[in-house]
Amino acid sequence: MAGAKLVADFSQGKNMKTFHCDRCNQQVFFENVWCENCGGMLGYQPEHRAISTFEPAGGDKWRSLNPVNEGRLYRQCRNYALENVCNWMIEAGDEGELCASCKLTRVIPSLNKDVNRLYWNRLETAKRRLLYSLWQLHLQPQPKDEDEEEGMAFEFLEDTPREKVMTGHASGVITINVAEADPARREEVRELMHEPYRTLLGHFRHESGHYYFDRLITGNPERLAQFREMFGDEREDYAQALQRHYARGDSGGWEQQHVTSYASSHPWEDWAETWAHYLHMFDSLDTAFACGVKLEPKKADEPVLELDSHPLATRSWDQLSTNWFALTYLLNNLNRSIGMPDPYPFALSPQVQKKLQFVHEVVREHATRARHRR
Repeated sequence: MAGAKLVADFSQGKNMKTFHCDRCNQQVFFENVWCENCGGMLGYQPEHRAISTFEPAGGDKWRSLNPVNEGRLYRQCRNYALENVCNWMIEAGDEGELCASCKLTRVIPSLNKDVNRLYWNRLETAKRRLLYSLWQLHLQPQPKDEDEEEGMAFEFLEDTPREKVMTGHASGVITINVAEADPARREEVRELMHEPYRTLLGHFRHESGHYYFDRLITGNPERLAQFREMFGDEREDYAQALQRHYARGDSGGWEQQHVTSYASSHPWEDWAETWAHYLHMFDSLDTAFACGVKLEPKKADEPVLELDSHPLATRSWDQLSTNWFALTYLLNNLNRSIGMPDPYPFALSPQVQKKLQFVHEVVREHATRARHRR
């Protein structure tokens, strides 16, 4: 019955990814802080997965105009009120100064450099996009300072003359080199590494994959056995595997088994790249579902897109992947029409689709258990 309840909740449209001002009903967006139409102050409420409108209530308090809050009082996250790098809200009675997103960041770059404030802002924006998806999937992480064993933390570090920062994950700590927030630098590395694309959000999704491998696979003997059969044995020497990968370069041949060349380096990286790709698919389909996107082609042999349910409520992987290919067909063709590169430069082999299906099943299983516990 838990699975049926999951489907029912999503089919009622409670988690739409389109937002409107509570005062004037103007459409607003995930990163907005003000309604451009009426000037209302906006803030994100992760517990509702909604952008709400607020009015001043004296001191540092703001009264929510969202009907679900019944006029309750809130405060801006400290990084919203003072640093302008956040737009999330906190209940007025909460003793903490930081929102659920900013609590996860334990190291930021030095703000003595003006450019680092811009990079920090971009990093936090991408992180909040990741967290939106994780909340949707019932994968909300706890801050590491509240749960040392199972918690998550982010460290945004910059290179020094003595040490180069490697973007990566270790024991729940996700490290991002702040240089990745520089589009020119990121594009340079993308070209050097022969990657289809390289995005800041993509880094967050990939590194979260390592974190959730430990949470969802490592301690589950049945899932771990399935993982090893599909992705390979993660006990293979990681350092040696990466050394071999970089030594041989992109010699081709990985396409039939892996979603990217880097995924072929080691089973851990195969999982993380596949996980990131699944989040990429999920978030895009979530947006398309919220916006009511449909494809009704004039010819019978062209892709059809009918998103009748939220992607997490879509039990059938075949249906989810069919919807995905139809959506990417539309996205790529729209981009080509305005002279831009394909936003989705991938071709998924049958084996890669099996791996994505495995991730889908693991996520759905966890979501069903999480809702059953509530």
